Amino acid sequence: MFWTRLASGVVLVIVAVLTIMAGGNIWFLLVSLLSLIGLYELYKTINIERTVPGWIGYITTVLYAFLLHEIAGGRFSENPFMAVIGGFLVICAVYVFTFPKYKANQIAFSIFGLIYVPVLMMHLYQVRELPDGLFIIPLVFLSAWGNDTCAYCVGMLIGKHKMTPKLSPKKSVEGLVGGIAGAVLLGMAYGALAGSHLPSLGNTVAACGVICGVGAVIAVVGDLTASAVKRDTGIKDYGKLIPGHGGVLDRFDSILFTAPIVYFLAIYFGA
Repeated sequence: MFWTRLASGVVLVIVAVLTIMAGGNIWFLLVSLLSLIGLYELYKTINIERTVPGWIGYITTVLYAFLLHEIAGGRFSENPFMAVIGGFLVICAVYVFTFPKYKANQIAFSIFGLIYVPVLMMHLYQVRELPDGLFIIPLVFLSAWGNDTCAYCVGMLIGKHKMTPKLSPKKSVEGLVGGIAGAVLLGMAYGALAGSHLPSLGNTVAACGVICGVGAVIAVVGDLTASAVKRDTGIKDYGKLIPGHGGVLDRFDSILFTAPIVYFLAIYFGA
């Protein structure tokens, strides 16, 4: 299992680096595909992945991504969230006109999924499209995976106080603090090394430290949100797409939350 997990992890990193460097349509298509797969995995937990509400969710995802792409290309200037509102209205129409075929929790979950997966995930594309986006986007992964690694190490060494014993019994308060502190230090180190490539952020060391620190806090919420859904629906993993890692949502659970945080904080700091 370890070597399988390691090998697939290396492949993931290589694919991510190459597509992020390529940017443009290649990165857009990959992030859009991840959004669709992630939404499918989420819908599958409550058995709506092949229902009418599910298909409306997939169509809404494609439309939302398309509008973002058109905005990035300067061919559209309206709010892309209109696609999500449209999807919401159509799903509600299906609910009432086919009643009682679908339960309220299925409809609510199908709408929740639109925000949770495609809207959050597509911020990976939006970050890449920012000025200096090629060098800002690593902050998304430093916030999420850097925090996770540091939290694990600190928790293993000195973790004594359980953070959420019923939801994730292995996570400790010490690990939480260590993960956030580690992410801040990683962000500051990255800012010092890549400062010349991040003129839009001003004081890059401080900006990257703050972005990674806030991102790390939100990454914990993202990780636990995915865990809560799995516990509520009685599944171990969201999928088997990535050997040793599970599905897209298993690997990108915290990324979903850090991507929008990095996007908005980068804009705040001047990107």
